[in-house]
Amino acid sequence: MKAVILAAGEGTRMRPLTSSIPKVMLPVANKPMLEHIVDSAIEAGIDGFVFVTGYHEEVIEQYFGNGDRWNVIIDHVHQEEQLGTANAIGYAKGHVKDKFIVLNGDVLVSSDHIEHMIERKEDAVITVKRVDNPSDFGVIETDGNKVINIIEKPEFPPTDLANAGIYLFSETIFDLIEQTTLSPREEYEITDSLQMLINSDADVGYEILEEEWIDIGRPWDMLDANAVLLRRTEPSVKGVIEPNATLIGDVSVGRGTLIRNGAYIIGPVIIGDDCDIGPNCFIRPSTAIGNDVHIGNAVEVKNSIIMDGTNIGHLTYLGDSIIGRKCNFGAGTKVANLRHDGKNIKVKIKGKLTDSGRRKLGVIMGDDVHTGINSSINVGTVMESGSYTGPGEVVR
Repeated sequence: MKAVILAAGEGTRMRPLTSSIPKVMLPVANKPMLEHIVDSAIEAGIDGFVFVTGYHEEVIEQYFGNGDRWNVIIDHVHQEEQLGTANAIGYAKGHVKDKFIVLNGDVLVSSDHIEHMIERKEDAVITVKRVDNPSDFGVIETDGNKVINIIEKPEFPPTDLANAGIYLFSETIFDLIEQTTLSPREEYEITDSLQMLINSDADVGYEILEEEWIDIGRPWDMLDANAVLLRRTEPSVKGVIEPNATLIGDVSVGRGTLIRNGAYIIGPVIIGDDCDIGPNCFIRPSTAIGNDVHIGNAVEVKNSIIMDGTNIGHLTYLGDSIIGRKCNFGAGTKVANLRHDGKNIKVKIKGKLTDSGRRKLGVIMGDDVHTGINSSINVGTVMESGSYTGPGEVVR
């Protein structure tokens, strides 16, 4: 069976992290989120993939190629315009036969769940998740094991089963997609296609997602996903650990990486290849450090994602933050991650202040950002790619 993965979007709410790569290629636990999905699907028995791509699709094609590295076949299909989920799935026509799974490139799912979906025999199956606030989601109405209706953000939800955006389809869905009309959002919605399938008296079932639903829609969701995936990662040490460095718990160290004396690292932590860590630094749990990263003397890092090629110089504190590629921290840069009043931190997303729902959140930093010595960065600050600060500057 093949899996169709929807991976065409930029992820505008993830800016500036997506300034040069598509959202699905952002790293979580040192792998692109798309690779985590591919790994789960392969473990479940999927042997072929159709990637529906668009924004900076060359990054996906260069990384995954034709799938040889994973011993699978990957077809890359270009979506001309992003006109909704039905439109995106429609591009898979001719690339799949019989039944196939549809996955979103930004929703992490376990191999167990995909395996359960593959085993189902109905004409179509919808993955759903029990939620406390079903009015905020598309919700299914059921009759026994069958789906009889899909309702978008109902005022009085018939169930607490929210559509999680993972599907099992047969080729008949393509005929219905071609009949699907524009929704009020000016998109071709796969839920409208599904409703037509339900109305035709087809057998449409549902599969409840029992595990944590990891939907990465905003930058801070990456931190939640990172923490979950690091807890599942089998630790390994392939680099060099000097005698007076301390590693506690599940810590992974990549090839060519040097952990210097006095470094104190508490897992779960993952450190990539060719990094230089320490001396005398403190790396706290739920931190993912990419390849070719330097963490200097007297640096403390906590619950953060640091992408490839970044240098975090001496006397710096960084917490609950996402740092892009090839950034450079001047000595003494401090990142605040907690409001004095303890309230949730708000972040400017697409020009509007958005409640992150988090009491602790530091900086969201694009690629190639440089900070001057003794810079102070306030909670929830977004720094655009290529920006910089002067010595002693305060950034809000």
